[in-house]
Amino acid sequence: MTTSVLAQYHELATLKKVPAMLTRHQCRKTFIVKSSKLILCCFVFFISAIANGQSFEGLQLLEGFKTQTYYSKGAEEKAIRIAKQLDNVMSYYQSLLQFTPSVTLLLLSPQDWSKHTQFPVYGMPHYTNNQTLVVATEDNDFWRNGIPPLAQLTKEEAQLFTQTYTNSKGTITLESFFDLLAIHELGHAYQNQGGLTLQRKWLGELFSNILLHTYIAEKEPALLPTLTIFPKALVAATNKSTLTYTTLDDLETYYNELGKVYPQNYAWYQCRWHMASDKVYEQSKIMGIQNLWNALKSQKELLNNQALAEMLNTKVDKSVANVLLQWHD
Repeated sequence: MTTSVLAQYHELATLKKVPAMLTRHQCRKTFIVKSSKLILCCFVFFISAIANGQSFEGLQLLEGFKTQTYYSKGAEEKAIRIAKQLDNVMSYYQSLLQFTPSVTLLLLSPQDWSKHTQFPVYGMPHYTNNQTLVVATEDNDFWRNGIPPLAQLTKEEAQLFTQTYTNSKGTITLESFFDLLAIHELGHAYQNQGGLTLQRKWLGELFSNILLHTYIAEKEPALLPTLTIFPKALVAATNKSTLTYTTLDDLETYYNELGKVYPQNYAWYQCRWHMASDKVYEQSKIMGIQNLWNALKSQKELLNNQALAEMLNTKVDKSVANVLLQWHD
């Protein structure tokens, strides 16, 4: 509810006495008008509470973290790990960007997924609004289908992939990689709540991957293999001729349907941005994300591709501009 509504409610709830010089008719009319305003404000308050409030019925509330977190039954261990990590990410970026977004994290089982989101693909991290982030608690078909055919990798690549993504049960799973994407999604909260003009949808995705990669490289470098090996393997094993969309223009045009209708095609785009983020960090370290944040915050006017490439090259880093200039290389 807005401050103005609260102020009106307080003013009307503490009505002053009617001046003595008013006639009985005027007093009654004044009372009716003010009472009507009071009722209207109460109604607005009620409707606003419903609109802004959210119901996470059936989920458990995780206590003790800055990131408000709800989780499905049996997912407490993962909830603690991801909530702690997101708290650390926001603390780290507060010092770099002087901004912290507000995020509510939902960790959902397959049974709870459709109760709290309309997104059709279980396992795809996403937002239901500007601050409610949804991630999956269990391995799933979307993650399994993302595992590239090891026969299409070199022997060394296949061995490294297997070593990195084999769990304690001896099963190859991308769960550890997709758990890190909660940080990528957090990047979208920085964009949406931080007042950035993203210029392009692909640049918004790249921003989130640079934010993710920079944090992992700086604060949890032991997780770099988990973050980087899968994207390289998927791109190496993918025959571009089998993809429906491959250009950045395609991404801009079909962005809203890619994740829902062509999730594996969308994964190819994301993996290329992950690889690009690795290069950006190697070239610019923490200045890459800081410069990109400042550039997108100050550049409000939409630019054409030539002007955008020049802006990224001069105000951010050449490696970021090259994502646009060398996408087909």
